Amino acid sequence: MVEYKENKMNNAILFSATEPVAYANDFDTDSRAFVPEIWAQESLMVLDENMVAGNLVHRDFQDEIAEYGDVVNTRKPGKFTAARKIDSDEVTIQDASAEKVQVKLNQHLHTTFMIKDGEMAKSFKDLVTEYLKPAVVSIANAVDQIVLAQAYQFLPNVVGQLGTDPTKTTVIAADTKMNQNLVPGGPGVRNFILTPGAQGALLDESEFTKVNETGSVDALYYAKLGTKFGFDFYMDQNTPSVASTQTTQGATVNLTAGYAAGLSTMAIDGTSDTFLAGQWFTVAGDMIPHVITSLSGTPTTSITFAPALKTAVENNAVVTVYPYGAVDLTAGYDAGWVKDLVVGTFSDVPLKGQMVSYGITSARDAYGLIGTPTIIKLSLDRETQSAMVDTSQLNLGPAGDYSLGIHRNAIALVSRPLVAVDSSYGAQQAVVSYNGLSMRVSMQYDGTKQGMLVTVDTLCGIKTLDTDLGVVMLG
Repeated sequence: MVEYKENKMNNAILFSATEPVAYANDFDTDSRAFVPEIWAQESLMVLDENMVAGNLVHRDFQDEIAEYGDVVNTRKPGKFTAARKIDSDEVTIQDASAEKVQVKLNQHLHTTFMIKDGEMAKSFKDLVTEYLKPAVVSIANAVDQIVLAQAYQFLPNVVGQLGTDPTKTTVIAADTKMNQNLVPGGPGVRNFILTPGAQGALLDESEFTKVNETGSVDALYYAKLGTKFGFDFYMDQNTPSVASTQTTQGATVNLTAGYAAGLSTMAIDGTSDTFLAGQWFTVAGDMIPHVITSLSGTPTTSITFAPALKTAVENNAVVTVYPYGAVDLTAGYDAGWVKDLVVGTFSDVPLKGQMVSYGITSARDAYGLIGTPTIIKLSLDRETQSAMVDTSQLNLGPAGDYSLGIHRNAIALVSRPLVAVDSSYGAQQAVVSYNGLSMRVSMQYDGTKQGMLVTVDTLCGIKTLDTDLGVVMLG
């Protein structure tokens, strides 16, 4: 028998084992094999170990049971302004304010699996390795994808170019951008979450690896960049990295003198295509994401776009326009929809992590694709921000790497425990909380399928708090 006590101080489930009682149908000498509290506690440890981005953003957690759709009010601290005085003056008292930010708990992530009768004889350790760990890692990956897909909302603060590896200069530009935006600095305050490609490129930079310059052997021995140029660096395989595998449309710049940085209308030629407002494109020499806001000509001869050119472009520079699809549901989708979207007309499968926008919009309102997109189904990083009507245009963003540099308070990940139902309903459940995370494990024997049905789930919400506190490094 195992006794359980809830420790209210650290929100953890503690257990103490008394002398086990043996039954003829014991699964193993390990009597913990199907105790949901222990599975839940173990799942949290696995989740915390495997989650990268979720551990680097602002976390809001309270040990209060919540349900899907609940709204949590978190806080974004206000700013103070220094005032002058002389000896005879009284101090100027300012209001200590904090902006209330509402975050909806609409990210209910779950993984369900079944342990068949013949597999139940395994020890708890074996069951964790074979079943629980992969299940929880899938949730950790989903959380990371959700957090990192917020990168597209920070594109107004962009450094580097798509298709070009970042260098020390690119990292310094990111640090400069954050300094210009008055982002607080210091150890452990600014984090850079890199794509595998971006980390590989920076490991090839001597300033990141030479021991006499870095003072550390981590980059050489463990391929870890550590702390450099004002950032703590992490690599996350879920950081948006979009391959150049899709069929695109092409054109070229049509102005002998080229176009200077800061311009947002451009003549083009060399195409038989008529582009659509809302499509994303890049232009050689500039290579940041732009969205077409208006156009003229059939085929297209001139485009107006946002943001403006960041770098001057030459005559005949290649313009690459990315594909679009459409919503494919007669009823459309209301604002706040969080499940998969049924879509159509894509000629190529959209890619995990790829930016997608609805209609004519800025990157700040764009979504990131999570999970495994297909040609007929997409899953967004968060709820739809506005209603999506049938046949409306969905635009895919450009290929490349989108590494994210953020202050912890740029993004909020809100987590709340789920309710555990009474065992009289036929299911065993346990909910545990640790380090700003909660996890529920549900177990129920299925007599028809002859196995133990196990569901691991968590409830959270995501919100970008301040786009000035982040920067996107393209690659």
